[in-house]
Amino acid sequence: MQSDEDKMIYGVDISKKITPIMIRDAIIDCFYKAHNEVLDLAREYFACNSEKKFKKMKQQQVRDLIEDIFISTGGDFKKPTKKALIQVIAKLKKFAAIYRETKVIERHANEIMQLIDKMT
Repeated sequence: MQSDEDKMIYGVDISKKITPIMIRDAIIDCFYKAHNEVLDLAREYFACNSEKKFKKMKQQQVRDLIEDIFISTGGDFKKPTKKALIQVIAKLKKFAAIYRETKVIERHANEIMQLIDKMT
């Protein structure tokens, strides 16, 4: 029997209805968590003394990156389709290859693909 934690992928309960917006937000969450350390290295460039404000700035940076990738693939950030989500994942995998090992990237991409496969 699965525990409640096993049913969650980046805040999305896989036992319930999954929408494209939920997957888009899961992608943002995944990418934020995966690149938090990289963004921390750039802290001095943000000139931000408040931890809360810095966290918000990092979240906005990731959201902007994801939105730009939707645009570059011809997708709609506000109304993502299955095709657009798959294209965004493919592009993020290439981007992440700069910072992460292939094995880690594939694991995260596969988790997101589980959500896409269950999307309604």
